[in-house]
Amino acid sequence: MSQTALAQSDVAVFDDEAPALIPPHGGVLKELYLPADEAAALKQHSAGLPGVDLDTRQLCDLELLLSGAFSPLEGFLTQRDYDRVVEEYRLADGTLWPIPISLDVSEAFAERLAPGSEVALRDSQGVPLAVLEVEDIYRPDRLHEAQKVFGTTDRAHPGVAELLDRYRPVNLGGRVRGIQQPSHYDFTALRDTPRSLRAWFESQGWHRIVAFQTRNPMHRAHRELTLRAAEQVGAKLLVQPSVGRTKPGDIDHYTRVRCYQALLSQYPADSAHLSLLPLAMRMGGPREALWHAIIRKNYGASHFIVGRDHAGPGKDSHGNPFYGPFDAQHLLERHQDELGIRIVPFPAMVYVANRDTYLPSNEVLPDDEVRDISGTQLRRHLHEGSEIPSWFSFPEVVKILRERHPAQAARGFALFFTGLSGAGKSTIAQAVVAQLLERTSRAVTVLDGDEVRKHLSRGLGFSREDRNANVTRIGYVASEIVRHGGVAVCAPIAPYADARAEARELVEAHGDFIEIHVATALEVCEARDRKGLYAQARAGTIAHFTGISDPYEEPVTPELRIDGNGGDPLVLAGRILDVLEERGLLGG
Repeated sequence: MSQTALAQSDVAVFDDEAPALIPPHGGVLKELYLPADEAAALKQHSAGLPGVDLDTRQLCDLELLLSGAFSPLEGFLTQRDYDRVVEEYRLADGTLWPIPISLDVSEAFAERLAPGSEVALRDSQGVPLAVLEVEDIYRPDRLHEAQKVFGTTDRAHPGVAELLDRYRPVNLGGRVRGIQQPSHYDFTALRDTPRSLRAWFESQGWHRIVAFQTRNPMHRAHRELTLRAAEQVGAKLLVQPSVGRTKPGDIDHYTRVRCYQALLSQYPADSAHLSLLPLAMRMGGPREALWHAIIRKNYGASHFIVGRDHAGPGKDSHGNPFYGPFDAQHLLERHQDELGIRIVPFPAMVYVANRDTYLPSNEVLPDDEVRDISGTQLRRHLHEGSEIPSWFSFPEVVKILRERHPAQAARGFALFFTGLSGAGKSTIAQAVVAQLLERTSRAVTVLDGDEVRKHLSRGLGFSREDRNANVTRIGYVASEIVRHGGVAVCAPIAPYADARAEARELVEAHGDFIEIHVATALEVCEARDRKGLYAQARAGTIAHFTGISDPYEEPVTPELRIDGNGGDPLVLAGRILDVLEERGLLGG
């Protein structure tokens, strides 16, 4: 995959007089698109190949591979490259590369392939984007990958949860030949490739460019930070937000990009440029910071801002941060001798009320009056319609956020019950719905397992694939309900973690997903079985029965685990409503 050490990363250096380590606008790009005539022939050829419809993460990865943003990669990692990336954040030839870029597929699909096979890589509409020349087929240890790459196996980390619950078991490695770019219909003027962005920098005479990574709206503190960073190194500013996929629950990229556009007018003329990055973030902390810097080097930046807790996902299951606040800066400092883009390490900017100015946190004096508004507080201001202080953000940005989050608007959410047949999911769900309707005027839709099977999933069987398809359909319908501010109450068995994770991702794009494991002992479920299904399963007359002939993968970190062995449904429902109350979801 890697030929030479071309995509170098950033160094924690603040030396404005240091000589440039890279040619203008980055190193050599490894674009993977074929010439038009060859691409047309390959497109026709791909129609007869086995194909993969890529998910969101895979599609983002492919787009950045094809454009050269992932230079020096020429495709998805073979096992030699993968193993060394996991262990040492280097490719097999020694080039720094911190994040595994792997194409994961199912066992059934992998069994159809052998080294030398070709695979068509398609978007969700079936459009062929590239062909993978399979060099390697291997089965990685996902737990080991999680521990080495993310430093944890705690599923409270979104990257770990996806890796362990969503990734398919087999990796395909090999070179990729590009047919065409993925289609985007939003903000098309802001979607640069590395080559087009480098060309723009050249046309503007920009030779020192400091890049800023963000996945959140930008406010006054971000403007002050980026202005100071650019001024300190004598560079122009590239604001390059991730718009592929970020942390579940983040503000949608449409709203964020409108906020960035509004913010640009607050910078001096000809000093800042906005360009979008179709990156699927892993929230990998220090390793991800190194990865972000390599990517920005490929886009032509000469400097990269690394702030406090760069790409950190928050706190673990025990309430402790996954990464230290300056771990990312320290990792980059250790590699500065071989890197070709300079790091601008910057502390958080805070508003000092008694001086009416923003200052780096390390310049605050003991007597200073520091003010801040957390993300939770901002959401409360938006929900209540209360005033957002002018020192915190700009009116243009606040206006956009208020349009997206109108005051007093009810936030949609899904309650996703999971457990064995007979665990009590439907009974508890009915009690929850009754209490919700008793206390609020929210629109509530119940997606019960049996009813879904009768209408939405008619024709599906009980194989793993069909069960997962059933849960994905439930997740999709729930996401649409949540998107419009409604409440979806789902009560399938949902025995497999990967399908539950997919349902979560669908819903969390629009609202809250609350997984409730109804933990009821198998013998209790059998004793309650009025239909005699367990007896038939034990007799072998019903195949693929969860808990008997098929497994049930218990949720590891559900939002709530309740004892369904004999608790009063009203009491259990009350516990669930307490969670909703704590999250501020019972309004309306």
